[in-house]
Amino acid sequence: MECYLDNAATTRPFDSVIEIMNETMRNAYANPSSKHIKGFEAERFVEDAKEKIAKTLKAKKSEIIFTSCGTESNNQAILMGAATKKRYGNKIVTTCFEHASVYKSMEVLAKEGYKITYLPVNKLGHVRDEDLVKSIDDETIMLSFMLVNNEIGALADAEHIIKLAKEKNPNILIHIDAIQGYGKFEINTKKLQADFISVSGHKFHAPKGIGFLYVREGIRITPYIHGGGQQKNLRSGTLNVPGIAGIGAAAETVYDNHKEKINKLYNIKEKFIRDLLANFPDCTINGVDTTGDLSANILKTAPQIVSVSFRGIKAEVLLHALEEKGIYVSSGSACSSHHPDYSGTLKGIGLDDDLLDSTLRFSFGMFTEPKMTDYAIEMLKELIPTLSKYRRK
Repeated sequence: MECYLDNAATTRPFDSVIEIMNETMRNAYANPSSKHIKGFEAERFVEDAKEKIAKTLKAKKSEIIFTSCGTESNNQAILMGAATKKRYGNKIVTTCFEHASVYKSMEVLAKEGYKITYLPVNKLGHVRDEDLVKSIDDETIMLSFMLVNNEIGALADAEHIIKLAKEKNPNILIHIDAIQGYGKFEINTKKLQADFISVSGHKFHAPKGIGFLYVREGIRITPYIHGGGQQKNLRSGTLNVPGIAGIGAAAETVYDNHKEKINKLYNIKEKFIRDLLANFPDCTINGVDTTGDLSANILKTAPQIVSVSFRGIKAEVLLHALEEKGIYVSSGSACSSHHPDYSGTLKGIGLDDDLLDSTLRFSFGMFTEPKMTDYAIEMLKELIPTLSKYRRK
């Protein structure tokens, strides 16, 4: 049985995505900037995708900029947003457990003289109100945080965080990395009042190589890529029409009967966690309070991610043992796997040192079925006792 449980790394495209991408590559292959009829045909796919995405965000089409991925969206929002606001101050606030594309952008800005504050988080991955308020002053130009942590599924109370930040400094720019949150939660830009929202297509069943950045109307931003002036001169380059059509189709599909889809994921997550705790009492579930009402506590997290630590068992060994059984998971963020250091997220939540390399991430998508997690539990019951014989002392 093939059991793909690595959807936080990437997802299988919807059939609707594959179909519209095939259609554009066969028929709408012209450059959408061309002034002839074939160019207009391609442009219609772009405008239609913008319409679909904007509808999901309660936003305007003009507020959507297509990018190549979530990393580019994060880079553009942070680097160009900071450049635009530089004359007003040089302080930026983020958290200690952001995605690599955020903290690497912060490192670039730090070298340019910006002062970066990294807020700590508690064991559930939440920023403390007092730390946030204390970190912001009149010279703070930006706050950047992720809606859903990509390793443990911690869910930020974005409205509350933005409210506190704006009360302290009404002019602060707000950037939300919604790469793991879009498609899993309703995001109402009018209510949220964020200035930038980053999204990556392949996290919600669109193709790889396409993403978008929401830029709130009225926010000025320095162009990131210079060239032919496409996308209001904010991100030049010939538009990826098949990818754009695909991400538009994915946005429409994922938000159709959305509550039903997400409730299914929450049910899978809850049963999987209960089965883990019942069969492996020594395991640690990261980012979820398992001491109280588990059903209620799970709803305070993202529906698609379960991070679990098996004490004394090396994550990479267990990952490959599961792979041999047809089960595909991750030992952390797929992006962070290129770095030798332990996860900043797991260190940020204060996970015991001996669990840092004993942690696997199971992540679900719209094609995940309960029988997959049931099978994973059965294989873990078979593998954990065997691997425990070689437990590190």
